[in-house]
Amino acid sequence: MIKPDITIFYFEKNGYIPNNPTLPVLHYKQVFQNNEDKMEMIITSNNWKNTWINGIYDFHHYHSNAHEVLGILKGSGLLLIGGESGTKVIVNSGDILVLPAGTGHKKLSASIDFQVIGAYPDGQEFNLKQNTKEDIEGTGEEIKKALLPTKDPVYGEHGPLVKLWNKKMSNL
Repeated sequence: MIKPDITIFYFEKNGYIPNNPTLPVLHYKQVFQNNEDKMEMIITSNNWKNTWINGIYDFHHYHSNAHEVLGILKGSGLLLIGGESGTKVIVNSGDILVLPAGTGHKKLSASIDFQVIGAYPDGQEFNLKQNTKEDIEGTGEEIKKALLPTKDPVYGEHGPLVKLWNKKMSNL
């Protein structure tokens, strides 16, 4: 792992994508550069579990009941974060993206070898919501109740995610 180059994004509600009114998205760039083989072990050792390995859906979706970490194991992709008028984000092998509950995301394009690992704090089960009027109903309470992680998925108890998110929550 290398010292993180982190970009922080904040998103407001966007159409039927609620996003997260309090917590920002964090994009750790190239944190696992040339160490992608250790990514899953480090993420799970920091209590982000219920892992899967695949790609990212090519439609707007979000998880209203769980925060999510996405680690780019292979390849590169162009994602749209935050809904239709959100932000385009380029992700590359070795990157980590942490999405607070409610944050919309979709794959716009990707290399053929694009492969992602996903995980959730304490191995939570997660729902799958889409950009629809029916799916957004009741999500505000689910987002508020989403379990706050006790560890940063990369740097553990004292990582940037824990410091930033705990500070945001204590200011409420």
